[in-house]
Amino acid sequence: MVETMQKPYKPEQINHILNPIVKKWFFTRFKEYSLPQLYGVMEIHSRNNILISAPTGATKTLTGFLSILNELIDSSEKGILEDKIYCVYISPLRALSEDIKINLINPLNEMEEIANKKFGIRVASRTGDTEASEKAKMLKNPPHILITTPESLAIVLSSFKFVDHLKDVQWCIIDEVHALAENKRGTHLSLSLERLQKLSPSMSRIGLSATIAPLDEIAKYLAGYEDKIERPCKIVDVQFIKKLDLKVLSPVPDLIDTEHGNMHNAMYNLIHHLIQSHKTTLIFTNTRSATERVVHNLKEKYPRFYAENIGAHHGSLSKTHRHDLENRLRDGKIKVAVCSTSLELGIDIGFIDLVICVGSPKSVARALQRIGRSGHRLHDVTKGRIIVLDRDDLVECAVILKSAIEKKIDKIHIPRNALDVLAQHIYGIAIQEKIHIKDLFSLIKNSYCYNTLAKKDFNEIIEYLAGKYISLEDRHIYAKIWYDEETGMIGKRGKLARVLYMTNIGTIPDQTSVRVKVGDYMVGTIEEAFLEKLRPGDVFVLGGNVYTFKFSRGMVAQVSASANRPPNVPSWFSEMLPLSFDLSLEIGRFRKLLNEKFCLGKSKKEIIDFINEYVYVDKNASLSIYNYFFEQFNYAEIPSNSRIIVEHYTNEQGIKHTIFHTLYGRRVNDCLSRAVAFAISRTQHRDVEIGINDNGFYVASEKSVNVMHAFKLIKSKEFRKVLDAAIDRTEILKRRFRHCAMRALMILRTYKGHTKRVGRQQVSSMILINAVKRISPDFSILKEARREVLEDLMDIDNAQKVIEGIEKGNIKIKEITTTIPSPFAFNLVAQGITDILKIEDRVEFLRRMHKNVLAKIGMKKVVEV
Repeated sequence: MVETMQKPYKPEQINHILNPIVKKWFFTRFKEYSLPQLYGVMEIHSRNNILISAPTGATKTLTGFLSILNELIDSSEKGILEDKIYCVYISPLRALSEDIKINLINPLNEMEEIANKKFGIRVASRTGDTEASEKAKMLKNPPHILITTPESLAIVLSSFKFVDHLKDVQWCIIDEVHALAENKRGTHLSLSLERLQKLSPSMSRIGLSATIAPLDEIAKYLAGYEDKIERPCKIVDVQFIKKLDLKVLSPVPDLIDTEHGNMHNAMYNLIHHLIQSHKTTLIFTNTRSATERVVHNLKEKYPRFYAENIGAHHGSLSKTHRHDLENRLRDGKIKVAVCSTSLELGIDIGFIDLVICVGSPKSVARALQRIGRSGHRLHDVTKGRIIVLDRDDLVECAVILKSAIEKKIDKIHIPRNALDVLAQHIYGIAIQEKIHIKDLFSLIKNSYCYNTLAKKDFNEIIEYLAGKYISLEDRHIYAKIWYDEETGMIGKRGKLARVLYMTNIGTIPDQTSVRVKVGDYMVGTIEEAFLEKLRPGDVFVLGGNVYTFKFSRGMVAQVSASANRPPNVPSWFSEMLPLSFDLSLEIGRFRKLLNEKFCLGKSKKEIIDFINEYVYVDKNASLSIYNYFFEQFNYAEIPSNSRIIVEHYTNEQGIKHTIFHTLYGRRVNDCLSRAVAFAISRTQHRDVEIGINDNGFYVASEKSVNVMHAFKLIKSKEFRKVLDAAIDRTEILKRRFRHCAMRALMILRTYKGHTKRVGRQQVSSMILINAVKRISPDFSILKEARREVLEDLMDIDNAQKVIEGIEKGNIKIKEITTTIPSPFAFNLVAQGITDILKIEDRVEFLRRMHKNVLAKIGMKKVVEV
């Protein structure tokens, strides 16, 4: 059972179990035990499963290792230290693995100096970067502490010789568990942990996590099950032990009616002022392009201040560049680093005294993780500033801050029953040992991610791996395991099995850019993630020109030039982080409360006082929020979490837009908009354009379409079937099927030393998808691709809850007609059009719409009290 610890142990209890050398070392470095240590050290010493959730810099790692180092030193002194792996430490990043190695070796050296003798405790790192010679050394002399990644752990579990060293592991530490649990790397790891537990039945699991929710679910993920019963796990919840200094800043008093040049200058002046009044600053943006832009503009505007002491850090840069920047940050040789998401996890980057987020972090947990990079030591204050550039961002960030201060963390989504990862692991298990199918099923169901796995789905994966579908051999997919139905045993098949498995393991798909062509003429490239979002007929901008997407083959997208239609898919779409559902609901509640104040006829002062009381913002920001809601209320209607406003509007080109103000986040709006578009195409035989963002979606068409009729046809009970059909022939399903087929080893990226290019993989997967549909429209790996799209990429569960809310009358719908989009619709309507405008023209476009709305409000003779 999972239980949250209510009180910490006493310092003298920890003193009692610590070896004198460890104790002396500890108190030469630290004054006292930290709160995570008072809770965690004794539990780890007692071999209990434990999840420690604390902010960055709150001594989580040392808490995890203190008991373990203590025991190893104790064993060494008594002469009973064995040549075996006592602890496996798993980190999501290779760079973090190197950090930990250094942070373990240094204390061990210091303790050896105190003791004036060598302990012979070995620490080694085994990742994709480890040399073959290093791996060979580990086979002869296994490290006492093995530092690795999820992928490398899966490899050693199926390594013929190395696996013997894993037969009596005492502890397994999973660092940054929050960053793994929410994706398929975490699903993969959960099965590896069960395989490791089978080898080492007495192993205890230690999870280290930043601020995350729900903690009990993460604890269940960490501990798993034993014979259908949850393994016990203690939770240490010290997520808020550091002092927070958080503020939302608006660079200008008016976020809508300020010229772009003035806004731009004000923002960089503000950033520059913040950087100069602090020692080292870390700036987070939401896209890689924005990261580059911020670095460029700071260098350009303030060349005297930012010549050598500024740097960009993101996934597109080389490993050497990233490591160099990390080292310079650690050594205090850099004043400011700008990144997208790459420095969110706990790589040691030295002392940062300020974190700036440019734009909304999109979730409370992410905001706290980013801002938690400042004040890295336990008693430092965590200092963060979020700079907002538009009114939607302002409201969003104000509510993020409120939720952070009030300790309301948004829940993460943990993928369940991923059949592609399951296939990969069953193959790995069969390579390592012969196993009875019942024992295999029990082992898999011990994982939290597979605890609800249906026997039918499990059997279908066994049938695929055992080569039941002969027709797949035409596509060079052969049996990977043997399965004897009489004895119920399974095992590996073929001499190359181990090599094939080792060279194709993992869950992260290969990505490359897609060439965009008009006929045979190449016009540029786009990211694959961007192509996933496109439907035939969608319009987008590339290199300043507008194109209509027709179809794709392999890694080539065919388009036609589109001079007369504005874009409906903005270029930043694939990069942007989606708003979390929980945070969306909090913003919806805030909207509802403000709507009530306006309906009651409260004065401007009373409403502004309420805003200041409810959210933590400055004077500029509260006035901006008031004006934003005042305009929406007097021009249209204020939507909320329990009231969807449907706005009908026709633009200057005569294209009719139906705008749904559904503030439920982009993942939910993706589901709702696709369901509506599918219902229209099926019942009214029309193709429509859809646009989505976190605050809503629109359906647009030149011809007359009854959008509301289609919307009312969507029923919660049929919702998944409708969406299954809606995504059936989309780019997103084709691409995700390739990813799933690769994880399930239907498509091999490496075979006999040759690597298959992504383009060839995609062509193979297009042929393969048709082959598996002929076997069954519900073929296991195709079924998994649909599940991944609808549950992991989109958010079908919460979208279904919205539909149910409408059916039960808990969510009301009101239709309105406008001649100009209402203020809450500005960003949604403008997002595609503004790709073809310069940024100044975009701001001008929004200002013009805003002035028109103000003029309409004036015509209504609304008196502002």
